[in-house]
Amino acid sequence: MAQEPIRIGLLVGREWSFPPAFIEEVNRRAASTGVIAEYVKLGGTMMNEPVPYRVIVDRISHEVPYYRSYLKNAALQGVRVVNDPFMWTADDKFFGASLLTKLGIPSPKTVVLPNKDYVPGIKHDESLRNLIFPLDWWDLVNSVGGFPLILKDAHGGGWRDVYVIHSMEELWHHYNHSGLLTMIIQEFIAWDEGLYARCMGIGQEAVRVMRYDPKQRYYYPEHGFDPQLAQTLHDYTLRICQAFGYDMNTAEFAVRGGVPYAIDFMNPAPDMDVNSLGRGHFDWIVRTMADQMIALALGPTSTADNYKWGALIRPQPQVNAPSRARGG
Repeated sequence: MAQEPIRIGLLVGREWSFPPAFIEEVNRRAASTGVIAEYVKLGGTMMNEPVPYRVIVDRISHEVPYYRSYLKNAALQGVRVVNDPFMWTADDKFFGASLLTKLGIPSPKTVVLPNKDYVPGIKHDESLRNLIFPLDWWDLVNSVGGFPLILKDAHGGGWRDVYVIHSMEELWHHYNHSGLLTMIIQEFIAWDEGLYARCMGIGQEAVRVMRYDPKQRYYYPEHGFDPQLAQTLHDYTLRICQAFGYDMNTAEFAVRGGVPYAIDFMNPAPDMDVNSLGRGHFDWIVRTMADQMIALALGPTSTADNYKWGALIRPQPQVNAPSRARGG
C-alpha cells in the first residue's frame, strides 16, 4: 500500500507567478522527498479541526482575517505555519525598530504617535485620560532629527500610507487624515547614490542580497556591492529573520556613509513576483523556498513548540500510583 505523501499547503492572493512555480518545484521532487504541495481549500473551520498539512505557506492572511484564524488553529494542531501567525498578528514597525536597536542593527530613530481617530464609544475627555494634550509636536519632530522625516502606518506594508514630510503643515495634514491607523514618524535616511538593498531571507538560513531602486521599483540582476557590505547585509537580514521567527521576509537597507540602516524589515508576505524580481532572483527564491519548506515538512519542528501552551497540550506520561501495602 502506497504511503500517504507529506503535504505543504499554500494560501495565496492576487499573485500568479510564484504560487504555481513553487508548487511545481516541490512536486517535481516528490518522488525523492515524499512531499507534495497544493493550494489550501477552506470553507469554514471547526475548533480543533485536523489539518492535513505538515507546513502551510501563508501569503495573504494579513488581508483575509478568516485565514489568520484558520492558521492559528493549524498551529495549535502542530502545523508549521510560514510565517508564524501569532508573531505576524503582534508585530509593528515601532516594536521592530526598538528590537533592532537592541540587536545592534542600525535603524532610523522612530516615534509612535497617538491615534488621530478612535472607534465609536471612545470619549476623548474620559477614555483618553492617560494622553497628554496637546502634543509637543516640535519635540517629537526634533527627536527623530527634524525635517525631512518619514510618516507611515506602524502596521502597514506595500508602501501604502508612507509619506516623506518636509514641514509641520505637511505632517499635520497627513496625520489628520490617518483615521484609525497608528502612525509613526522616523528619521529620514538619505542613502548614498546606488546604495540601497532589499534582501530576501528564507527559512531563517538563506539570504539573497539584492540591489534595489525604490524610486523605480527595480531589482538589479547583480547587487554589485563590495564583499564587506554584502556580508553585513546578509548577516543583518539573517539576524532580523531569526529575531522575528520569520521564514520568509525582506529587509530593506539604505546605506549612508558606509552604514546600512534597516529602514523596512518586517515584510512577512514579501514580493515574489517574477515581473518585478527578474528571472534570476525569482528562480533562486522558488528553489530556496522549495528547499526550506521541504526541510520543514520532513523535520520534527512543530509551531506549537514555540508557545507555552504547546507544552501544556502535549500528552503527559502516565505515572502509576504506588500500590498501598495491605496490613497483615
